[in-house]
Amino acid sequence: MPSATLDTVPGDLFFFSPPADGSEPYNRVNDDPTSTLPLSNWTPEKHTLQIENIRGKEDAFTLDEAGFQYFKHTAKHTAFTNDEEIKAEYYPESEELIKELTGASKVILFDHTIRRRGPVDMVGKRQPSREVHVDQTTSSAMARVHLHCSPSEAPEFLKRRFQIINLWRSISHPAFDMPLALCDYRTVAKNDLVAVARIMRHRRGETYRVKYNPQHRWKYLRGMTPEEFVLIKVFDSTQDKDVSIYTPHTAFEDPTTPEGSPARVSIELRALVFYD
Repeated sequence: MPSATLDTVPGDLFFFSPPADGSEPYNRVNDDPTSTLPLSNWTPEKHTLQIENIRGKEDAFTLDEAGFQYFKHTAKHTAFTNDEEIKAEYYPESEELIKELTGASKVILFDHTIRRRGPVDMVGKRQPSREVHVDQTTSSAMARVHLHCSPSEAPEFLKRRFQIINLWRSISHPAFDMPLALCDYRTVAKNDLVAVARIMRHRRGETYRVKYNPQHRWKYLRGMTPEEFVLIKVFDSTQDKDVSIYTPHTAFEDPTTPEGSPARVSIELRALVFYD
């Protein structure tokens, strides 16, 4: 096994490859027991890449340059076992935290996911995502504003700069197992991204999947503790060409994971972030 002191580790990442029949690509959320539509019509393409552990160099990566940024902050809510308690306790403190760190005037937390690594047949458990992706496209980001804001607010918000930002942190123990890898925005070409339909029982969304590009530079923070978190930029409406717009990301198997490390448990919050 490679030494844990290495700056980089090899990781298998899974990229987009188009459907063999030339059809429009989609992924279906498994939320409709009556549907006979396959969960996907394309097959991920594996590439083994070097992923840099940036522990000790976190300050070199900022939200508006790399598309992600690491911070330290101990959450007051630590249970993460009840969705309603998470919304009542963790959402408000996270909203204020995002405001403080970004300078935003308004933050709306619209969703969260707890991921627990385990057997693939664990019913009702979201596994770490193994496909390289960006959570929203431009059109789906704008749709999110209309979905979560009032009809009177949404048009006004869309006139100003807004972002979608995820706040990701490990729960209860360091995330040595199946850590989160992030691609530096400055190494991503626009045509690396492919819009893929996300089909749900009552709604149709859209995400980006990512084509392999040897120019990509992948980073992670080995053994992230619950006191550490990362902000991940999913979308930015800015017109400034020097500012990041999105961050491809994925979970990966770290070959330097200490033997006996507990399975990853993490939470990601998704936020609409508005500026005056």
